Amino acid sequence: MSNIYEKLDRLKNLIQDQDFLTGRGLSNEVNIRMFCYEPEDEMAVRHFIGQLENDKNLNCNLISYNLYHLFLDICEEKNILAKIPEMEEKRGSDFLQDRILKFSTTKAFAEKMQYGQRKSNDVLLLAGVGEVYPFMRVHSLLEELQVGFDDIPIVVLYPGSFNGRSVVLFNEFTPNDYYRAFNII
Repeated sequence: MSNIYEKLDRLKNLIQDQDFLTGRGLSNEVNIRMFCYEPEDEMAVRHFIGQLENDKNLNCNLISYNLYHLFLDICEEKNILAKIPEMEEKRGSDFLQDRILKFSTTKAFAEKMQYGQRKSNDVLLLAGVGEVYPFMRVHSLLEELQVGFDDIPIVVLYPGSFNGRSVVLFNEFTPNDYYRAFNII
């Protein structure tokens, strides 16, 4: 298997490819791709994202979202972000998680990702999957996104594995079924 830098270089080339941008070769399936990497490569992936976001020579229009940052925005809008440490101390982690899960829904995340007029070369890049766990599960979010973002490719940077049927976060947790995506590299 190639190292993470080689895989990231291949990813950069692939997201600019016309066949990828149009979903050619997917047999009318949704254009959702998983870029799986070893969790210990997280910092290299974050650095790569920063480089992509600042690359003025990309032959695609990169729309990049870190799910954890969206989560913080949602918490801020609900006026709970500053209260989280005190709430967890007084009521416990289980209470806090239950409370947050009531408003940090897949729909809330999908709404935060909506943007203006889409272009034919847009690519939606999702990162922060491990950071936002357990408040958002990527397989649930992708179910929501495949309706609202069915016209552009979605790339999920995933710290774990995907075998074509199930995603396994950090290569440790119980697999969650999601069969609509494809491994990108």
